[in-house]
Amino acid sequence: MKTAVLGAGLSGLSAGYYLLRRFGKPLTIYEALPRVGGWVRSENRKDGNFIFESGPRTIRPVGEPGANTLELVEELKLTVKPIPRSHVAARNRMLYAKGQLCLLPNGPKGLFGVLPPFTKPLYKALLRDLFTKSTPAKTGDESIYSFVERRFGKEIADYAISPMICGICAGNAREISVRFLMEGLFEKEQKYGGVLKGTLFALFKNQSKKDTKEGLFAQRQPKLYTQALQEKWAMYGLQGGLEILPRAMRKYLVERDVNVQLSNECRNLSFNSTGAQMTIKDAEVLVDHVVSALPAHKLAPLVKQQHPSLCAELMEIPYVDVVVVNLQFEGNLLKQDGFGLLVPPVEKLPILGVIFDSCCFDMGGNTVLTVMMGGHWFEQWFGDRPSQKQILDLATSHVQKILHISEEPKFSRIHTLHKCIPQYTVGHKRRVESIRNYIKFFNLPLSLCGAAYDGVGINDVILSARRQVEALP
Repeated sequence: MKTAVLGAGLSGLSAGYYLLRRFGKPLTIYEALPRVGGWVRSENRKDGNFIFESGPRTIRPVGEPGANTLELVEELKLTVKPIPRSHVAARNRMLYAKGQLCLLPNGPKGLFGVLPPFTKPLYKALLRDLFTKSTPAKTGDESIYSFVERRFGKEIADYAISPMICGICAGNAREISVRFLMEGLFEKEQKYGGVLKGTLFALFKNQSKKDTKEGLFAQRQPKLYTQALQEKWAMYGLQGGLEILPRAMRKYLVERDVNVQLSNECRNLSFNSTGAQMTIKDAEVLVDHVVSALPAHKLAPLVKQQHPSLCAELMEIPYVDVVVVNLQFEGNLLKQDGFGLLVPPVEKLPILGVIFDSCCFDMGGNTVLTVMMGGHWFEQWFGDRPSQKQILDLATSHVQKILHISEEPKFSRIHTLHKCIPQYTVGHKRRVESIRNYIKFFNLPLSLCGAAYDGVGINDVILSARRQVEALP
């Protein structure tokens, strides 16, 4: 089967990897940009012995998706930098709320005291869930904010869940689907009448079941995943920065004669009874099957001429712009170590959060921070064309105020990432099902993988590619 993959971000490269493993060649990956990796970008500053990440910098080794990524990392022979659960970056996560830095509880004891920004003990929110009747969702979905406010109260929705959604997808919890991002909790409430009740019932059910392993790794777990479980990793990075992963994937594929074509954008995509026809640099390319790892808004215009209704459905998935500002200060300037902080939207500040990179990994004695801004609120704070100086001044001033830093950054980098994160608005699960059902109904030789359809995390997009390839006949 002659296959083409559109996009050489992590999901596209993963699709190439799993296609090669299952079918062999011929296989070509087409990427519009002159580099692989998509939004994953690491800048090694060897003169200062630190790294700037404009995308993700850590991966969580959790469950089947986490095991799947570690299997890939193992195959590529990459050097892992584990962060155990005992590490300060795993234990300490913060909010900036009500004018102060608030350390979030990291254990059961934290449920019983009154910790700012909350005004009452967190166990009371659990009691509320226990004694609140469930409300059947009229459309089979609702916003995460609505769900959490209903089950646990407004304070938890404002100061726990809303900033968490900012950290996951730079989105507004009042619009993001609970059915997509927190399906397990939603189904527990719908089935058992409450999140806590459903969780306790699931624990009891699992204990009474025989210890049988299921899924991709039922027979054998990857060695790195077993190591992660034994050593209790909370997360991990890669030696040299996370961009090492897509670069190593490209190298692996090219060494096995997979054709990875950079600066080759697909301009049109049509289908017939024998396969697909792509327009690449004004040349027509015929293949048996296409795996698209493009963002939904990039794929939509390619299929518009032949399948306008599919185009319309793809365009219903919104995206947001995010500004990422990397800052390097000399010396260790942080008063409180941790993974970083998030800012609840109710604070009405232009920043979503700050990651303390130099707490996660050794940065040569520097304080290295990554400031995230914009997302759902990009236009509100930045308008159409914010200047680099405006962005840097805004990020620096807020970091200095929140973290009580008087020094100026010695080095900085600004990235404005346009339409970088899909927004899983209410009804997203049904939307994705409808898109894939359309493809199935018309028997199109097309598979879709990536963040728009199966989740925004690194583990999600890699597993998305694997599942789409394994679903091919």
